[in-house]
Amino acid sequence: MTAPPDDCLARNEWVCGAYVSSRRHVLLDAVLQHVALTAVSVLLGLVIAVPLALAARRWNWAAGPVLGVTTVLYTIPSLAMFSLLLPVYGLSVSLVIAGLVLYSLTLLVRNILAGLRAVPEDARQAARGLGYGPVRLLLTVELPLAVPAAMAGLRIATVSAVSLVTIGAIVGHGGLGNLIYAGMNTFFKAQVLTASVLCVVIAVIADLLLLAVQRALTPWTRGQRA
Repeated sequence: MTAPPDDCLARNEWVCGAYVSSRRHVLLDAVLQHVALTAVSVLLGLVIAVPLALAARRWNWAAGPVLGVTTVLYTIPSLAMFSLLLPVYGLSVSLVIAGLVLYSLTLLVRNILAGLRAVPEDARQAARGLGYGPVRLLLTVELPLAVPAAMAGLRIATVSAVSLVTIGAIVGHGGLGNLIYAGMNTFFKAQVLTASVLCVVIAVIADLLLLAVQRALTPWTRGQRA
């Protein structure tokens, strides 16, 4: 009678290099799906959030409804959100993306609006004195000065999306969440831990990349910090 292999997979250990090496293609596919879902969701959320924030800044009466609706959306539990969207999108990747977009709006709209409201009135008046029209004023003065606050919201929304993507495993489109849930169902320790650690790594790398982008877009803030 042959003895069972004495390795970490056979012993079902939490830390197992054999799991990573033998399933690297599965892990890579899961990581790529996780990153793609996060990036698409946050970018779509940003595309929607900017006009909403501009509308809330332009018309005071719109600020309350915009902030109120986006806040309510953020309070809906993820499973309930996906259930509400299910009749529209079905069991598809669009369901996950739509849910993540709605969740990102609260963080993005609030921070973009805060950044726009924080632009000094002196800067606006100086630009108008130089002949800047509303569009040029927005693009070359207001939005650049609002970047620090907007990027702070973008960083939080991105990190949140990385964690929320895992919930998409309930419809089979959860990136690393698929591996986490499958591992939990079978008590496959190495799979649960490895996928979870990779989620954390993705979140940290995404935050650092966005921080680098923020610093590149706001060179004037370096001197202030120094």
